[in-house]
Amino acid sequence: MLEYGIKFDFERQGRLGLDEAIYSEGKSPVQLRAIIDEAMRTGARRLFTRFSQAQFDTLSAEQRAVLDYDPTSRTAIVGEATRGRHRIARTAIVCAGSCDIPASREAARTLEYCGHSSAWIPDVGVAGLWRLLERVDELKDKDVVIVASGMEGALPSVVGGLVAGVVIALPTSIGYGVAVGGRAALSSALASCAPGLVVVNIDNGYGAACAALRALRLRSSGDT
Repeated sequence: MLEYGIKFDFERQGRLGLDEAIYSEGKSPVQLRAIIDEAMRTGARRLFTRFSQAQFDTLSAEQRAVLDYDPTSRTAIVGEATRGRHRIARTAIVCAGSCDIPASREAARTLEYCGHSSAWIPDVGVAGLWRLLERVDELKDKDVVIVASGMEGALPSVVGGLVAGVVIALPTSIGYGVAVGGRAALSSALASCAPGLVVVNIDNGYGAACAALRALRLRSSGDT
């Protein structure tokens, strides 16, 4: 793959317990087609992130047929996702509003690729706090809770004060005025008074899922 400027990190799974994901934004159609062809030839599994509909449309019919493509999260999977390996959802993904769904779906799809199901709790932002309080019992038994929130980004702090599991704030780029681009949500999460809140970068659903996977692996090691 070096002729396409690509060198895979085949040892990452052994070092970190996480496969290398293919960050697709900025990659040319030629590079993406070469990566997919290599996976088809070798039987490798691959997770693509930030894979746009326009990039998907440039692929051949054969390549599109082998991809499990989700336009909402802009993720694609070559090879079967390991669904069902962990049948009990140990992670919940909480969304403040429907606009936060793309980032939360990126997290859910990454977890799915790695064999973990997740519980989804949408549209429970603090503007109608009763919506979260109605669902909070579903969060209390989760090892990890990922909270996707834009605008003022208050929801991760609220969840962090209610549940004992690892809470990962996923700021999203939803908002206007001082909230534009997600910087207000990021700053709110970083400044949170909820103890132990973990924060990833704006719209980084993949990173939130990887943080969750590390926490889940440590929890599993402790259980044994």
